[in-house]
Amino acid sequence: MMRYVAKSLLLLALTVVICVIAYPLAVWVVAQTVFPEQANGSLLRGPDGTVVGSRLIAQPFTKDEYFWPRPSAASYDASASTSSTLAPSNYMLRNRVAAMLGPIVRYDGGANAGQLVGPDIDAWFRQDQYLGNPHIVAQWADAHGAAAQAWVKADATHAAYVDEWAKAHADAVEQWKKDNPDTADPQATDLAVIFFDSFSLEQPGKFPAVVQRQTDDGQSASAIEPVDSGSDIQATFFDMWRQEHADVALQEVPADMVTASGSGLDPDITLQNALFQLDRVSAQWAKDVGRDPTQIRTEIQRLLDQSASAPFGGLAGPKLINVLEVNLELRKRFGAPAA
Repeated sequence: MMRYVAKSLLLLALTVVICVIAYPLAVWVVAQTVFPEQANGSLLRGPDGTVVGSRLIAQPFTKDEYFWPRPSAASYDASASTSSTLAPSNYMLRNRVAAMLGPIVRYDGGANAGQLVGPDIDAWFRQDQYLGNPHIVAQWADAHGAAAQAWVKADATHAAYVDEWAKAHADAVEQWKKDNPDTADPQATDLAVIFFDSFSLEQPGKFPAVVQRQTDDGQSASAIEPVDSGSDIQATFFDMWRQEHADVALQEVPADMVTASGSGLDPDITLQNALFQLDRVSAQWAKDVGRDPTQIRTEIQRLLDQSASAPFGGLAGPKLINVLEVNLELRKRFGAPAA
């Protein structure tokens, strides 16, 4: 009996040594010897030497000095990697793509060739033909309640603004409760449509948007104010504008600029996407550093050409740019963006 126990214990000990110690140690040694960078997360460091991210994981960039990554259904959270799962028939997919296009798309041909569509969206939004009737804002909210709710959920400032509106419009909220008896305690998202209906009547030709204001102590603070132009209007109402101007020719944009990847964490964009953003990036850096815009543009384009590479040594797919790597190089060359 003891002989069998001894053999079992010996086998257990050997299994532990091989599987728990020897094998992991061998894998670690090979990884650290052959490809140490990948084994340690493909980490990238900033100008001061601190780790700022991984070349394998996308990060959000919003400043005009930087190239922007693909949209992310996971909000660039590596612990929540996911796609949007929105079907082509889902309006929210169309809404998201339209919101990306509104501030950046340009005319293709005609007297306005190459000009941004955004200013014309602003002018169309302000038209007075709807005064006395529901303005475009109310029409949008009534037709696309999910988009109106998404606006409320997009930012805590938005939800707080709707909550303040609800306090000042108790009668409207009470009527909503009567019409929706199953919801005794409505949240800000529940009131999204009636909020925009009310806002449209009280502020025709305006839309609530986050603006930056300087406080008395010199700090910058966010606040929502009615506006009649700007990127918020261009993003939100591009789809409605486009449906009324279906015959207008617009320039095509790279698909990866407005579509999310399957993981929501794709760190690369196509070279075509980067070149589409080049004018914005170079113009802002030229302004920040006080140099000739043409020289800055040429320098950044050369950087893109040097950084671009296609998968499998160019055997498959288009040339790609790692967004974080390129943006770190811009920071290294030109310093920190202007505040």
